[in-house]
Amino acid sequence: MVTKPAKEYTDSMGRRKVKGNMDIELAVNAMEIAPRLDHAVLFSGDGDFRPLVESLQRQGVRVSVVSTIRSQPPMIADELRRQADNFIELDELRDVIGRPPREPRDVRPREDAAAEDETSPSQD
Repeated sequence: MVTKPAKEYTDSMGRRKVKGNMDIELAVNAMEIAPRLDHAVLFSGDGDFRPLVESLQRQGVRVSVVSTIRSQPPMIADELRRQADNFIELDELRDVIGRPPREPRDVRPREDAAAEDETSPSQD
């Protein structure tokens, strides 16, 4: 696993944004370890990774790409999906890696909830 600090900036509309591009680091690391890989799995739909996938394949590495075509718009570039040895639809992994749906949260303001707690009968 590779980590790096995210960069914070303010966009032209004055909104605070956080950016953490890892594309170059991921590509460099993949190329460095390619001689020791049989199979790489890329969780991305970014078409910028197509040349990386092609290069890994030229080195004998099988590449699977995990993303989705079921969203609007699809989250995978068509050229990346076609380049991959295997495309895995992320939605089909939902039952294997997904979390169960969350229970609805109480959205009342905190002071209303606190006042109700004070007036509720004690369970002593």
